[in-house]
Amino acid sequence: MLKQTHPSPGLSIWTVLSLLLLACLLNACNIAKHLPANERLYMGTDVVVNADSTVAKVEQESMAEQLSALARPRPNAQLFGYPFRVGLYYLFGEPKKPKGFRSWFRKKFGREPVFASARAISANAPVMNALLQNEGYFGSTVSGSLKEEGYKARGVYQADMKQRYYVDSVAFQKDSAGVGVRPVIQALQASARRTIFKKGDPYRFDNIKLERERIGQALKQRGLYYFTPDYIGVLADNDSVRHRTTLIFYIKPDMPEAAGVPYSIRNIFIYPNYNLSTARIDTNKQQAYQSEERFNIVDSSRRFDPKLFRDVITVQPGTRYNSRQQDLTLSRLVNVGAFKFVRNRFDPDQQGDSAVLDVHYYLTPYPTKSVRLELDGTSRSNNFNGTQAILSWRNRNALRRAELLTLNANVGIEFQVGAGDQALTNYRYGLDAVLTFPRLVSPFRFQFDQRQALPKTNLTLGYQTIIRGDLYKINSFNTTFGYAWRRSQRVEHVFQPFNANYIFVPLKRVTNRFYETYEDPLTPEVVKRQYINILSSDQFILSSLYTFNYNSSPRSNSPTTFRLTANAEAAGNLASLLIPLKEGQDQKTILGVPFAQYLRFDADARLYRKLGSSLTWANRLFVGVGIPYGNSKDFQLPLTRQYFIGGTNSIRAFRPRAIGPGLYTRDTLRNLPLFQDGGGDIRLEANTELRQKFNKYIEGAVFVDAGNIWTYYPAVRFTTNPLEGQFRNDFYKQIAIGAGVGIRIDLSYFLVRLDLATPLRKPYKTNGSEWVIDQINFRSRDWRKQNLVFNIGIGYPF
Repeated sequence: MLKQTHPSPGLSIWTVLSLLLLACLLNACNIAKHLPANERLYMGTDVVVNADSTVAKVEQESMAEQLSALARPRPNAQLFGYPFRVGLYYLFGEPKKPKGFRSWFRKKFGREPVFASARAISANAPVMNALLQNEGYFGSTVSGSLKEEGYKARGVYQADMKQRYYVDSVAFQKDSAGVGVRPVIQALQASARRTIFKKGDPYRFDNIKLERERIGQALKQRGLYYFTPDYIGVLADNDSVRHRTTLIFYIKPDMPEAAGVPYSIRNIFIYPNYNLSTARIDTNKQQAYQSEERFNIVDSSRRFDPKLFRDVITVQPGTRYNSRQQDLTLSRLVNVGAFKFVRNRFDPDQQGDSAVLDVHYYLTPYPTKSVRLELDGTSRSNNFNGTQAILSWRNRNALRRAELLTLNANVGIEFQVGAGDQALTNYRYGLDAVLTFPRLVSPFRFQFDQRQALPKTNLTLGYQTIIRGDLYKINSFNTTFGYAWRRSQRVEHVFQPFNANYIFVPLKRVTNRFYETYEDPLTPEVVKRQYINILSSDQFILSSLYTFNYNSSPRSNSPTTFRLTANAEAAGNLASLLIPLKEGQDQKTILGVPFAQYLRFDADARLYRKLGSSLTWANRLFVGVGIPYGNSKDFQLPLTRQYFIGGTNSIRAFRPRAIGPGLYTRDTLRNLPLFQDGGGDIRLEANTELRQKFNKYIEGAVFVDAGNIWTYYPAVRFTTNPLEGQFRNDFYKQIAIGAGVGIRIDLSYFLVRLDLATPLRKPYKTNGSEWVIDQINFRSRDWRKQNLVFNIGIGYPF
């Protein structure tokens, strides 16, 4: 009996044709018949570790991965074990013309085969063996051979790992052979307390190199201008019984005499208008004038105030040479933003019995004034897409101390996607000015790390207008004054003692359509409440904001990195104390406009863990709470300070603002509401994502997102049951969870992210349950429409 079969209904006709085409391609590309005689295609490396019982399994796996990475040559790229680029290389045979189709196709899509070589195996073995020795597995050996199978071959290496050695102690040379070496020995001893080694650390040759570099920098910071790490020797005294080693650092006897001489700074020359075409004039020392700090400045036009160099240059005349101060000076000159090119030169000299240095700084400034036009595409979390143009005018030396003054004029248009007949087109335009000082402008002194980048003072002033379709117009003014400074490489502080934002809606610009929609009996009550909020949205926000940023050390070799951003904002407190409540009013006002009063705290923590050379585990936890009180009407945060959830950088299985507060939900699958929904006062969100890098350009990801938002007080503006949106003890029952997969395309300058996600748990009941995993049905068109959410983003979500 014959049985007729059909393709699975889950496979489209195009999928079947693609599979058939791929099968034909693989069958047609018989690589073996194209290979030269006695050649084998190299398919990769296998490392077999035979380790001592004291070596942990995780160490064995890590070492096997490192040894495999050393193997050369690299094999051809493979897809399911098939070298597809080699198949494409031989697909159409040998090219007959150097510029014909076959030649073009081979160069464009194919790759020349990589052949197995016994010579390469022999060359790799000692390199791998050296790695084992450098990692402290003394006495270990590596041998390799070729394993042939048909037209393929693999390199197989046997690594015999012995017990690892650990650091027992570290010693530094104490006595000197001559008087000239004594300053070096003293500096070496002084650097000992900052050694990177600890008792019990695994022996690693890379750490020895780092320690030599650290010592070299420490000695250069004590005036030894000509000293380099090459003059430091290391002895390892190994105890083969205890598998412990003692490291002894010493100064090599053949160190040149000049490397042991401490130098002092004699003169500092600054050329702030240096240019190759006018170098003779720009460096004429006879035109130099001396500042209060005894800097010799050649600047006949007095383009820069000498106080600028007092703030930037940390090298001082009459002090001992210090490489750390020199590096910091160069970094500040580059980052101050006024100079396009920065270079320096040292002139050693002898002054009596002392060795001295003259320092020359050659600074090529940017053009003081410039104009720039930017065209941008925008995509917002409320489904608005569009474009904007920004015209910027810059003055890089506004007050002669490298202050940056930026004036921006912007105009843009945004249109709503997926809203059907209810779609709106928004227009916006605005002006803003930003003045940045590369120093602290304050009557009070701030304590900041002088070894770090210069602190900054920022002053902004701006105006923005948004015309929302043919409905209404919103105007806003804002101004801020604040500071940003670093206490260390890891810690940054941002303090804005003054933030002012005034938002108002001119009633004469509210159109008839606005009122008609409000009076329509079919308009939901929730939307009507939004209308009321819009009509009464005139408000002052007077606040102070503090931000704390922490980043784990960028120089750490740890596979784990951590970042934390925490914000604390208080609004309306001082105004509430100074302004009395007028009779007959329920809110205090400034010039007739009520001001917001609230406290707002949030923290964004991110943890990244490298699980392999191309696999990263990324995690984010966000916690935020806003407490409106006092003068805040209806006890809610201003719209610009509320929390929102969902969308391309949040819970990706839900559309922007589609969930929350609490059990409240918005129907984002059909026509969106005309007006922007309010958010919540409290936000909890957690995200985890595995990122696998396939090659230089393509990266895949699987992720799970969870969270929701709530109101601090009963959510009277969202639902007939205000408790459904309020944060309560059973908040965990209202958590939304989604999962998905993604592809990232790395285009060097930016990364394009494509994510496809679906809900696993909805805060509200669906068919009697919040969990919807059992309802997943990729074959159902209705299910896909309602539950598959496709996100396009630029950069990583976190």
